[in-house]
Amino acid sequence: MAESQKPTKTGIKVIVVGTGFAGLTAAIECHRKGHDVLVLEKFPELKLLGDIISFGPNSSRLFCRWPGVAEKLEPLSMRADSITLKSWKGETLLTQYWEGEDKEFGIRFDGHRGEFHEVVYNHAKEIGVKIRLGAHVEDYFEDDKQAGVVLDSGERITADVVIAAEGVRSKGRKIVLGFEDAPKPSGYAVYRSWFSADEMAKDPDTKFFTEGGDQHVAWLGPDVHFIAACMKKGKDFSWVCTHKDEADIEESWQLEAPLEDARKVLEGWDPIVQKILDKTPSPLIDWKLVYRDPLPTWISKGRRIALIGDAAHPFLPTSIQGASQAMEDGVTIAVCLREAGSPDKVQEAVAAFEAIRYERVKSAQKTGEQMRDIWHKANFEAAKKNPESMKLRREAWLLGFDAEKYAEDNYARTVEVLRRTGLDDTSEARKLHVPDSTDGYTEFSNRNGSNADKISAEAHAVAGTVIS
Repeated sequence: MAESQKPTKTGIKVIVVGTGFAGLTAAIECHRKGHDVLVLEKFPELKLLGDIISFGPNSSRLFCRWPGVAEKLEPLSMRADSITLKSWKGETLLTQYWEGEDKEFGIRFDGHRGEFHEVVYNHAKEIGVKIRLGAHVEDYFEDDKQAGVVLDSGERITADVVIAAEGVRSKGRKIVLGFEDAPKPSGYAVYRSWFSADEMAKDPDTKFFTEGGDQHVAWLGPDVHFIAACMKKGKDFSWVCTHKDEADIEESWQLEAPLEDARKVLEGWDPIVQKILDKTPSPLIDWKLVYRDPLPTWISKGRRIALIGDAAHPFLPTSIQGASQAMEDGVTIAVCLREAGSPDKVQEAVAAFEAIRYERVKSAQKTGEQMRDIWHKANFEAAKKNPESMKLRREAWLLGFDAEKYAEDNYARTVEVLRRTGLDDTSEARKLHVPDSTDGYTEFSNRNGSNADKISAEAHAVAGTVIS
């Protein structure tokens, strides 16, 4: 649809809770597809928070469909032509080049979360999406004719459908599950830092990061990995370090940690890593990776409230797919509502959304656990003999996917099944959308026969996330 063409109004009223990438994508796409959308965000103002975030080609194609957005993201993006994988001692295992990926899958965008978010948020406002800041949702409700939220002020706001996109602590999870569930520690946390690369450029041992274009290097060790990147033509530097952490998850999951804590984790590692730490400002951000037990459903009994993004399915960062799958959710539910075409078909659209997305997301989540174990549990002597075993997996079923087109092409047949089985059970309709790889990356897929359809607690330790 050309942006200059105003979409046909559907008459469907949508409330989106949360202005993360899931919520903003849902809001932008609902607006583009003719729905009347209102976004509620609890924070009174939005700030440039965070550090590096990655959007694969499967989600970046949406940025390219929003006029002007890709052009604004490009100068903010890391454009390294490869990633070099090293052992924790500094031995180079493999340099994995991205040549040809843009042609095969499409462009991707990696950069500062806050800077990317500002571009997308401003685009939503520019096209006319209504956003209320300082609107703290305390509860969700629904009946046969409508759904809505209750703000902390007591105000009740109603619509035909509510999309809960406020992360793993979403209040919407209670109405979907029927009870309150608490997040659990995944056993891992991530130290994170983002700072000017000026000092890196001055040191003969680290200036390679700032020369010859953007650079991306990962050091892998026993149950730890450290990834460093320089971007914007040598201007900004970022690193993350995933490590074991058994701390209990309290109300706060984003903590500050002294640089010394990272030094202890990385003691004895490659001298280049030590020099990076020397140039890192303290304190660090210490993100606790949490997971939730797997959800049997992401939609309420009344089929008017849907969880999307981290509210439905948190990802481990090693999947490099959390933000992308959140965006896929957002565009899919917008398409389903448009295909439904009117408020009286909203419940059918919500059920179809879950059926279309559920199996794909389940398999995509699994990739995070698989990649983490490939890196964290590696036999480095074996890895030196077979360095290809350590590379990041880049598979077409995941990265070459177009969620918008898929939903458009498959809505009708999904609804046909739902009308036969009833909206209370989406299990048969879900089977229409089992991806080419049913259990994570293709090399791991279908090894367990019928067990591939099960969602074990262990598999859903995959549902860890850096909460935003």
